[in-house]
Amino acid sequence: MSGISGALTNLQKNGVEVITLVFTDVLGRLKGFNLSVNEIERAFSEGIVFDGSSVEGFVRIEESDLIARPDPQAVFVAPAQVSGFKTAFIVCDVLRVDGRPFERDPRHILKRALEQIQKQGYQYYVGPELEYFYFGSDSTPTLLDDAGYFDTLPSYRPTLAREETVKVLREMGIEVEASHHEVSPSQHEIDFRYRDALRMADTLQISKMIIKEVARKYDLYASFMPKPIFGINGSGMHIHMSLWRGDENLFYDAKDPYQLSSLARHFLGGLLKYVKHIALVTNQWVNSYKRLVVGYEAPVYISWGRFNRSALVRVPAFKKPASARLEFRAPDPGTNPYLALACVLTAGMRGVSERIDPPEPIEMDIYHMPEADRQRRSIDTLPASLLEAIELAMQSPILAEALGEPLFEKIVENKRVEWDKFRMAVTDYEIQTYYRML
Repeated sequence: MSGISGALTNLQKNGVEVITLVFTDVLGRLKGFNLSVNEIERAFSEGIVFDGSSVEGFVRIEESDLIARPDPQAVFVAPAQVSGFKTAFIVCDVLRVDGRPFERDPRHILKRALEQIQKQGYQYYVGPELEYFYFGSDSTPTLLDDAGYFDTLPSYRPTLAREETVKVLREMGIEVEASHHEVSPSQHEIDFRYRDALRMADTLQISKMIIKEVARKYDLYASFMPKPIFGINGSGMHIHMSLWRGDENLFYDAKDPYQLSSLARHFLGGLLKYVKHIALVTNQWVNSYKRLVVGYEAPVYISWGRFNRSALVRVPAFKKPASARLEFRAPDPGTNPYLALACVLTAGMRGVSERIDPPEPIEMDIYHMPEADRQRRSIDTLPASLLEAIELAMQSPILAEALGEPLFEKIVENKRVEWDKFRMAVTDYEIQTYYRML
């Protein structure tokens, strides 16, 4: 009860006026409802019943009731400047009415994966780089500038929006390391300080909502669409990661040429071996595969290295053992962070249990490497489309292992529907190419 009493004291001390309980659906969309401040103590202890049949991928109408139980360790208090009221956003676990964890709750999927490695004495820490675009409206993705990487535009509306967003996030207890303009016009990035994977997934969900809310104040629309505009870089969500035991970073080994321990190398080996089979989660939309193409700084080839930014996994330079890590560059900001982190962890730990050694690192630009050289080095590629990602997910048990069969089946079903809708749609490209020619 100490966690609950501490949360209640914190809410009272902060003068919270509005309580919003939130949870995440199968596709990563944040759902929520407001609760009277007077009801929050009951919510912490008992949870609040809601209709799960109305939430994508949860339950059928004949088994609709579920319970949202707020986690007292996942309370984010937003200042009044965001919505006009001091609001506490509290992340919930979703339960069956008998109190069992709901098997399709994305947060439960990640918690289960983390509990499995905790039994082996490991903790999983991550630090994402979240890229996104600011546009002038929510109907058309129109570029607002022609700036590039690290350009400074002090009085520029999107810069002001990003700076206010970072200020708000820090006031909410969310640790932001840095923020800046990214490579593409109108593109920005916010980098989050390393922390445990569950709290980071909570943080990402709340932060994406705050980014959008602050953008509205500046008459802007913030988009996490992976590839909103043809011809420029899309948005990624690079994930820096390592395994720890207490205060020791287990990915560090001073004797290794890359200063990576055997644990880190086996984790890397598993991630590289199974990355194609988890892409359906890390890159879950039709649009995700418009980003994963040659020429736009997104990874295409399954490889790793230190200085090579065309590689799928990079080993960033670091000055101290605590900073030893892998940077996984495939995911995009449209992913469900709970499921993405669970899948990456499952793939990496499979590499640890199977003692999978990674291939030799590649420090050359793979984008411009002759095809014969890529074949000689056995450099494979990520899926080229959502359809290919679905087919690859079905070829290996790794995704079903990470998600559990009920959620795996629901995601595959959902993504087949999405692909069919895309396949049948008549696009602008087709009109422009064929309408007057045929």
